[in-house]
Amino acid sequence: MTKKKKESKTLKVQEGIEPPGTIHPDAVEKFRKHRKRLLEAGDYVNGILSGDRSLLSQAITIIESALPNHQELAREIIRGCLPHAGNSVRIGITGVPGVGKSTFIESLGIRITKAGNRLAVLAIDPSSERSGGSIMGDKTRMEDLSSDPNSFIRPSSSGGSLGGVARKTRENIILCEACGFNVVFIETVGVGQSETAVHSMVDFFLLLMLAGAGDELQGIKRGIMEMADAIAITKADGSNREKAGRARAEYQNALHLFPAPDSGWTPRVMTCSALEGGGLDKVWETVQEYMQFTRENEFFANNRRQQARYWMYEFIHESLRSHFYEQAGMQEQLQSLENQVLSGSKSSFHAAMEILEMYRQGKKPA
Repeated sequence: MTKKKKESKTLKVQEGIEPPGTIHPDAVEKFRKHRKRLLEAGDYVNGILSGDRSLLSQAITIIESALPNHQELAREIIRGCLPHAGNSVRIGITGVPGVGKSTFIESLGIRITKAGNRLAVLAIDPSSERSGGSIMGDKTRMEDLSSDPNSFIRPSSSGGSLGGVARKTRENIILCEACGFNVVFIETVGVGQSETAVHSMVDFFLLLMLAGAGDELQGIKRGIMEMADAIAITKADGSNREKAGRARAEYQNALHLFPAPDSGWTPRVMTCSALEGGGLDKVWETVQEYMQFTRENEFFANNRRQQARYWMYEFIHESLRSHFYEQAGMQEQLQSLENQVLSGSKSSFHAAMEILEMYRQGKKPA
């Protein structure tokens, strides 16, 4: 009797139906049929030259892709657009976190497009450590500017390269210029080593600063201030207006202590409010004055040439680095050497020389 009761209480589970996968096969097939096919390089070039922002966006995606077939197509697109590029004002914009870069860019950008210009904003987003994707989404934070027919906003993931500068930003500038955008903003993640790279691809470097956030002169690296062609103290409105005025005077005095820039231009410090609009016209006027000044003394053209040379060597360095790590068996050999270094059986120097010598001689890693 006891045995029967125990058996009756035993839980019996019947086998059910095999659950479906997370993605239905029909949906996968439908996606394959409807996804955009790659066009010929000439189609992208002609579309970009005609001002097609959709094809411009697709071309930028191809340039930022790491797929081998996309790389070759990207080179052809750039080659076709290059003769039509170079006719824009390239402005780098950076600042400490919380300074309001996106709000500033949107407010100033709307003024620029209303004046009859076409503006492209290349916003370099920090990359997610896990997925590598953009995590800020500047396009969603510039709603008015993104809906402006005379503007183009492209947030790009930094991909962890050079402290936040997207690897293909310079090529993206060429495409935007060929598409007819005569003003290009490059917004960086924040104050860091990325600013050096941005400075090497723009004509005018604008530094945004915040007043009343501690010791102003200690709040930013000296090297960044030395690169700035102008400093704008943001959020100069309401009760913060007086603080912004004091910060402007302090920064202006500090700039006099730095060596004179090669351009011969005297950097300026201004105050502005992106919410109220005060001072934004002065910022744009300063950019235009700088462009006229540097064109007259021929610094503008010479600077563009020096930048082109710099990026030639950068591309060589990047290509060599990629070629090195993409060698068959390289990752396994590096892991083996890394383990020997960690165990103390081989020094870092000898491990590095061993793998480099193998690479130079063209030997395949064991």
